[in-house]
Amino acid sequence: MTFFDVVTRGLKRRPIRTGLTLLGISVGIAAVVALIGLSRGLVTSWTAGMKERGTEIVVHNMRGSLTPKPFPASTRDRIAHLPGVAATCMILVDLMSIEKAELMIVSGREWDCFAWDNLKLVSGRMPKDQKERAVVLGTTAADILKKKVGDTVQIETKELSVVGIVNGGAFVENGSVILSLPVLQQITGDHDQISAIDVRVTPGTDQAGIQRLCAEMNKAIPEARAEPAGEHIASSEGYRVINAMSWGTSLLAVLVGVLGVTNTMLMSVFERKQEIAILLALGWRPRRVVRMILWESAMLGFLGGIMGVLLGIIGVQLLKRAPALRGMLEPDLRLDLMLTAIAIAMFVGVLSGLYPAWRSSRVAPSLALHG
Repeated sequence: MTFFDVVTRGLKRRPIRTGLTLLGISVGIAAVVALIGLSRGLVTSWTAGMKERGTEIVVHNMRGSLTPKPFPASTRDRIAHLPGVAATCMILVDLMSIEKAELMIVSGREWDCFAWDNLKLVSGRMPKDQKERAVVLGTTAADILKKKVGDTVQIETKELSVVGIVNGGAFVENGSVILSLPVLQQITGDHDQISAIDVRVTPGTDQAGIQRLCAEMNKAIPEARAEPAGEHIASSEGYRVINAMSWGTSLLAVLVGVLGVTNTMLMSVFERKQEIAILLALGWRPRRVVRMILWESAMLGFLGGIMGVLLGIIGVQLLKRAPALRGMLEPDLRLDLMLTAIAIAMFVGVLSGLYPAWRSSRVAPSLALHG
């Protein structure tokens, strides 16, 4: 019998208890994968949407919140002339309940600016001008609302015609209801207010040049903040709170797994005292017994991690189809997150096995003489 056989035999001794322990670990790891994948997906989804629009700098007012707060449209006049600014586009974005959809992204865009260029018509047409009371729907938004060209959609108390279905090239764009800025301002009552300014820089500007331009903008507009397009969501206080809550909830679930593994390994040591004593009497050194227990607990962690990753992926697929999240973000389930989750599970396994392993090394070889 090899060392590995001895390790696996200990886990197979009580299959129900081992299975329940694996379930406890896997639930904690599934929470890590699902919650962190969703919070990271928020950043990647919105960043991809801005990349599709060709936005390189975002001027916003997201301090202390996840959604931007409106600020005066006249702010644009103080930055549009700065050297290095190639084009600007004023945008008013809100998360609103649209008919039966609990939350949808509604994006009012300055007429004839570059934020319309990435929208490729699937059917219908674009609004005729900035005054037409019409919307175009991203492909996902059209599916959620069950609308086609010629239908109407109610925003607040106003009914607008659906004149086109578009593919925006990114998940967030396809989940949006898009209309002209003046029409949305009139509907919401945010006259002369915007929530963001998308900025394109002069071609050839490097990242250092973008950072310098952001610093110049921040001096000119204290009521808002300019940041590179890939950073403004991740740096907001609202996102940091969501990310912290996701990790906090996940680690609490992992803690339950720690207690489960510790309990399982302690029970295993108590039940196998005579077996461990025989191994010691046959010449095993205490550190080899410790290594055996740690290998058992590490294997529990590894198997629980694999199960947890699979459960997390399934859970995320179900969550992203929930009405409150559908069309809002695409979960970010990259390989590094899954490997991190499995590494956490193995660390949990080893950590949980330290005390039981120490207890096993204290077993007296003389117990082998007892029947």
